Amino acid sequence: MRCIRDIDWMGKRALLRVDFNVPTDKNGEVLDDARIKATLPTITYLLDHGAAVIAMSHLGRPNGKPQEKFSLKRMGKYLQGLLKAPVIIANDCVGEEVRQLAADLKPGSVLLLENVRFHPEEEKNDPSFSKELAELGDVYVNDAFGTAHRAHSSTCGVADYLPAYAGLLMEKEVEMLNSVLRDPIPPRMAILGGAKVADKLALINNLLDRMDYILIGGGMANTFLQAQGKEIGRSLFEPDLINEAASILAKAANNNVKIMLPIDVVIAGEVSANAQGQIIDLEKMPVDKMIVDIGPKTVAMFNEAIMKAKTVVWNGPLGVYEYPQFSKGTREIALALAKSSASSVIGGGDSAAAIQDMGLEDSITHISTGGGATLEFLEGLQLPGVVACQEMAVSAY
Repeated sequence: MRCIRDIDWMGKRALLRVDFNVPTDKNGEVLDDARIKATLPTITYLLDHGAAVIAMSHLGRPNGKPQEKFSLKRMGKYLQGLLKAPVIIANDCVGEEVRQLAADLKPGSVLLLENVRFHPEEEKNDPSFSKELAELGDVYVNDAFGTAHRAHSSTCGVADYLPAYAGLLMEKEVEMLNSVLRDPIPPRMAILGGAKVADKLALINNLLDRMDYILIGGGMANTFLQAQGKEIGRSLFEPDLINEAASILAKAANNNVKIMLPIDVVIAGEVSANAQGQIIDLEKMPVDKMIVDIGPKTVAMFNEAIMKAKTVVWNGPLGVYEYPQFSKGTREIALALAKSSASSVIGGGDSAAAIQDMGLEDSITHISTGGGATLEFLEGLQLPGVVACQEMAVSAY
């Protein structure tokens, strides 16, 4: 990829796509600033090398209409606190006023545009809108890996009009995920969880040729257990994917890939804040209960495998993680991964939340800022935002 280190930034205006689509409370206060902090190295690099930074992002789903609750003004003030330097906050992302602010921006200064999704043209990747955004800067920089799978104006459309470079976060994300897919050190392992096989079907099929072990938990394990003829009671599963799950198990066996499924589980009569769990061996699964987490024998089995692995990628919780009483399996696996010597890549979402909630970030090689983008990358798909930094759409400096 072309990276921001490949260019002389002195006196240039960097049109920087960041991902400030972070969780907020009802008052708009930031609940998790990981994505904002993750792009600080890129912003700091650009400023230190003489650039003026014009940052743009989306927040939420305003459906092409300005809405106060989705305004980036609060994010601008938050960024200002992190940078300990002034951030100019625009009232829009296009228009004459914004063009003037961008033209007047001095090297070492930061301008944050208003939510690009306040304009319906953004998600349509409208060429005129893309060009209007591009006119604000001299060089386009994409540091928003979390939105790299979206073919929108601010994520790839502007690259039709400006030379495009990857930010430091984008570069790191692609390098780390490529290391898992292209040149992983064996033994190679994937840990997959979450609710549905359908959400991970392409991912599993792509990993079957690249992994030595695949550990499966969460709701998606139920469909595989059904494919093996195991009792799962009232647990949610995908009946239309049982044959597909059986096919995956057979292909794994042919490829000498060991798929590991739960051998004991935590069960409950319902999924609720007040529900109480009970640990049982899978063979004793009652027909009137549902599986809500992996059990201690499964945790021990998974942990033993993790300790042997040299490369691990993890995507998805192994139980109903949003309820503390059903999050133990996920948390135990997080601890095991933190203690292992493996090169570890966490694929965002609840798996990343578990690592961060437990303060284990420093023990993990890489925690992806992407959700859907990470999943699609690991599926082997090309992401528009990544491609834009690889193909020379217009002549670069």
